[in-house]
Amino acid sequence: MAYVVGLTATDGCLLTGRRAINFKSADKDLVLTYIDLLGRTNKIVEQRTRAGRIVYHVQFSDSRLYRWFESIGLTPRKSLTLGALLVPPEFLASLVRGLLDGDGSISNAVWKADTSRRSDYYYEWLRVRFASASRPHLDWLKQQLSGALGVRGWIWIDNSRTHPMGCLSYGKADSIALLSWLYADPDAPSLRRKRAIWDDYARRHPNWIVQEAASIYA
Repeated sequence: MAYVVGLTATDGCLLTGRRAINFKSADKDLVLTYIDLLGRTNKIVEQRTRAGRIVYHVQFSDSRLYRWFESIGLTPRKSLTLGALLVPPEFLASLVRGLLDGDGSISNAVWKADTSRRSDYYYEWLRVRFASASRPHLDWLKQQLSGALGVRGWIWIDNSRTHPMGCLSYGKADSIALLSWLYADPDAPSLRRKRAIWDDYARRHPNWIVQEAASIYA
């Protein structure tokens, strides 16, 4: 259920006055997983955005679930006001995986190094990011991950928008530690295309992954 909380905190919406819950994503698989974990069979609606993209959403009324979401920190119009989420420590990984699958990203690429000494020197980078328009939420998430894994991360804010957008980012070593933890259970719910990026990286660098896993669970 903590994974569902993470998804709702990012791509979900509590509708004021109707006790209804809406969940929307460009990934149909994610919407299917969402309703499946809640044991629901609601119809998934396909929509085209103004930019021409296809998104999928589901909406349903459930006053009990609505109140429970409110009790752990979710609110209507949460984008700018989201803060801490009240989830027990043993479920933190599931929650964070939901946040990552909702408004996060995993980037992995190989770049040619900017050096004049060796023309064949390349650097592979790995980065995990969490996006949110709420700085208090990013501060809380950074603190939780630091306490659980010892990862540091940094927050930067894009103030060029009407509503500033923040991003919590982790470098290569911290991303390895973070993703090893998030995907430790191969059967845990997750967005396949994001997990695939990590699975490919872990397959090519098994020794690094073992070292990071050992440091996490030591």
